[in-house]
Amino acid sequence: MNQQQVTPEDWPGKRIGLPAEGPRSIGRFGRRLVALAIDWGFAVVVSIVFFNYDAFATLGVFVVSQIVVLITTNGSIGHLLTGMRVVPVAGGYLGIWRPIVRTLLMALVIPAVIWDVDQRGMHDRIAGTLLVRR
Repeated sequence: MNQQQVTPEDWPGKRIGLPAEGPRSIGRFGRRLVALAIDWGFAVVVSIVFFNYDAFATLGVFVVSQIVVLITTNGSIGHLLTGMRVVPVAGGYLGIWRPIVRTLLMALVIPAVIWDVDQRGMHDRIAGTLLVRR
């Protein structure tokens, strides 16, 4: 496997043609973590109120809310609050299948924690998406 090394003049997203900072630059780890905490917190609150804090209900609320909000606004609640959005690599409309595939892979956890040098998780690579700053 060909491993690319990151040099000081490189930045996440450079190989994809994205800027180092500002709008459309790769959403960095700190923002991603805060967005995930917000989204999971929302799912937990809904699960507590409606499902007696059942673990599968919490995961179900998380998955459904991710898919619905990604399809309608190109970002989860956490993404939007932290200034990020999900876009297709090729540009254009995000569609319906990308949010579904991306979210189901993220729910499996492992694809979301395997990153490349551009800080794209395997779930984003498979779905053909980028998590970028707005």
